[in-house]
Amino acid sequence: MKKSKPSIRVKYRGRDVTLSVSSRLKGYLRENWGSPFIIAFTIMLMAAAGYLCYGLESVANEVAVYAYYSLVDRLFELKIYERLQ
Repeated sequence: MKKSKPSIRVKYRGRDVTLSVSSRLKGYLRENWGSPFIIAFTIMLMAAAGYLCYGLESVANEVAVYAYYSLVDRLFELKIYERLQ
């Protein structure tokens, strides 16, 4: 029995563009190693804003702290990359 990987199919104007999107995304992540840190920062900061809207200030503060740690990690990665160039 053949196993298949779960994937999300993306269609644009009736054509399947899943492969081209995933290959471009892989290429982008190979070139920009710090982009996952920036994405994590953005998502965590949005989550912190959501918690703050519901009045959970202590949870929002904790999530925001970890978001900023992610941003600092990205800056360190950027400095290391610049030194290697």
